[in-house]
Amino acid sequence: MTSTYFSKRPLCDIGANLTNKSFAKDLDTVIERAFDANVQYIVITGTSVKNSQDGQALAGRFPGQLYSTAGVHPHDAKSCDAQTLPALKELAATPEVVAIGECGLDFNRDFSPRDTQEKWFEAQLELACELGMPVFLHERDAHQRFCDILKGYRDKLVAAVIHCFTGTEDELRAYLDMDLHVGVTGWICDERRGHHLRELVGQIPADRLMIETDSPYLMPRDLKPKPKNRRNEPSFLPHILETIAECVGVPVEDVADATTQTAKTFFRLS
Repeated sequence: MTSTYFSKRPLCDIGANLTNKSFAKDLDTVIERAFDANVQYIVITGTSVKNSQDGQALAGRFPGQLYSTAGVHPHDAKSCDAQTLPALKELAATPEVVAIGECGLDFNRDFSPRDTQEKWFEAQLELACELGMPVFLHERDAHQRFCDILKGYRDKLVAAVIHCFTGTEDELRAYLDMDLHVGVTGWICDERRGHHLRELVGQIPADRLMIETDSPYLMPRDLKPKPKNRRNEPSFLPHILETIAECVGVPVEDVADATTQTAKTFFRLS
């Protein structure tokens, strides 16, 4: 499948790591390519206090188009201290920051001890409840413990999205039963690892499905031509959109309109 990397409808990339060092030399060009592809809204993912500060500053350069999240990824939970929550709270007060996160659990690599991950996951959920903000969630190989923790806060959270969903049907049902939104990436374009996702995406209600690149990671495997640097970027979001539309059997324009409106409502974008 070949994409033109252009959408006739405005799109929202709900998860792009634009502060990653791989974008350091050509960031403005990357953002311009995204806008040219009609990716009109990009939410920059915050994964540490410093990273969240950088994302907020970058979003401030493109008001009304770039936004950011403020949070600590489970990989970085071990670096949290008494200054972490005050710093996140300060960021959350700015107009650019639209969600708390990326936060959650990652028991696949255990870059931070599991008890530390759990402590700071709960701390960020509490912060989101306190501030009345949505949360941008990460879960890998920790489904049951993740759900056990999240259930204790779900009724107090205004909204929550499970970012980069790649799990099983049972896991999807559990997330939908908790009224989570679901973010789908270029993983769905991988005929090997993402084949099951092609069959599951149709089970996600239209008003809870959002799309993301997770760039510079997870470049769609079937992208043609592939960039020489093997770096994913927001301008490839239309390719993911086309794949999802094909999987659910719905016109691509309808999926574009629905996912963008859902994202604008979820993050309360202007």
